[in-house]
Formats: sequence, structure tokens, C-alpha cells
Amino acid sequence: MAGSTSIRINQQLYEQARQDAAIEHRSIAGQIEFWARVGRAALDNPDLPVGFIAESLASLSEPREDAQPFVPRSSPGK
Repeated sequence: MAGSTSIRINQQLYEQARQDAAIEHRSIAGQIEFWARVGRAALDNPDLPVGFIAESLASLSEPREDAQPFVPRSSPGK
């Protein structure tokens, strides 16, 4: 595991991270790290919607044993 570093952040940002972390079942630090990864990926990929980036990164952190394979729907009339 990587080391940690203390930083100062705005109290309002901290409170929002605390609220979102509780909803998303992350630590406050984990929530801020997730936001940072989303922001960095969004800057690196300006043509992708931020929601798509966030969902993609969240799915990468899910346990693989919980994954379900994609099964396309058959075309109508088949």
C-alpha cells in the first residue's frame, strides 16, 4: 500500500467528501482520491462524459467475482 500525506483542504470540500463517502461506502480519503482520479481522467479524455468516466473507474474497483459478463440482447424478430 502506498504511503499517505496530509494536506489541507477547504472545510466545505471535506464535508461534501464525508457525505459522498458515506453514500459510496468509501473512506473520506478514498472519496477524495476517487474524485482526483475522475478529474485526471476527464482532463486526459475531454471527449468522454464525466459520468461515463466515473462509472468506469468505479467498476474497476469492484471485485471481479461480482462481475457479470455482458450479454447483448438479440435483435427484435429473431
